[in-house]
Parts: sequence; C-alpha cells; structure tokens
Amino acid sequence: MTEPQMSTDADVESTAFTDRDRVEGEHEASSIRAVLINRPRRELYDFWRDFRNLPAFMENVKSVEIMESGRSSWMIAGPAGADFELVSEITEERPGEYIAWRSLEESDVDHEGWIEFRDNPFGRGTEVRVFISYDPPVGRLGKVVARVMQREPRIQARRELRRFKQLMETGEIPTSRAPEAAPRADRHF
Repeated sequence: MTEPQMSTDADVESTAFTDRDRVEGEHEASSIRAVLINRPRRELYDFWRDFRNLPAFMENVKSVEIMESGRSSWMIAGPAGADFELVSEITEERPGEYIAWRSLEESDVDHEGWIEFRDNPFGRGTEVRVFISYDPPVGRLGKVVARVMQREPRIQARRELRRFKQLMETGEIPTSRAPEAAPRADRHF
C-alpha cells in the first residue's frame, strides 16, 4: 500500500476575510473592507486614533468633536444634503492594534464597528481592516437612496480607505479639482 502524496499547495486567502465570525453585525447593513498601507502599524493607529484627523480623508465626515470617556460626536453628510450626528463610544481598544465602537442613544444612526491594524506577515507595511454595521436612516429606502447617491457606508469605506492609504503613503490625496485659492479669469482671451 502506498502512502498518499502530501500536498504542498497552501490554502491561501486574504487575511482580511478569514475572521468570518467577526463580521456579523447587529444591524441591517454590514460591510468589511481592507487595505495594505506601506507605513508602520503604530503610526497609522496613532493618526486614526486622533479622530479629529479623520475629516482630512473621509469626505462625508464634516467634523468630529472629542467628548469625555471615550465618546465622540461626528457630523456626517448623508444623502440628499441631509446631515446626521453620530454619537459613539469606544467599547474596546488595544493601543496600536484595534478600536471598536458603538452608537449611543442620542445618535441619528444606530451603528457599530471596528478597525484593526495588523503587521503584514511579509514585512510589507500594515493591513488595515474596517468593519461597519448600521441601520440605514429611513430603512430600506434610505439604503437604496444612499447607494444611488454613492453615500452608502460600504462604498464610502472603500473610498476612504483608499484616501487614507494615499495620505499616509504620500502625504496628500490626489484630486482633479482646481485649488480653492486658484485665481479665476472673468473672461477668456
């Protein structure tokens, strides 16, 4: 009887999607996104942990006010020009690695989520994973409107992680918009 051949094929899967038990949110809509950023884990964590930095790359976050006891108030631009206040508290934190949060009663949108920073096993920067679970305002209709207007958190998370990567790796976020201070001619010659 011959011994079965031992396979050297590895079951390879992105580490961003192996923790399936950690992506079941309590709310109607949930999403997980990941990005690899060529910067040290602690540097990325420290920048993100100062929530006042987040409007620099999150286009739908108008402002963040830090409150006492791990709480913060976020003013978010929603679909159709509506603004929403998200009042959150940190529920778990491992400095340099992980931040989890949930909404408080005074929040306009019931939500929870976490962000995790992991060293890439191949020494190529840091894997940043974010999970968001929320109940869309106005239920399913609100979810459809948000998706159509490209304001759904799942879509926003992908864009915001891309902008976070750009900001942290290059120091700026490329844009095709003209600078605000650029002079404009009244007429063409």
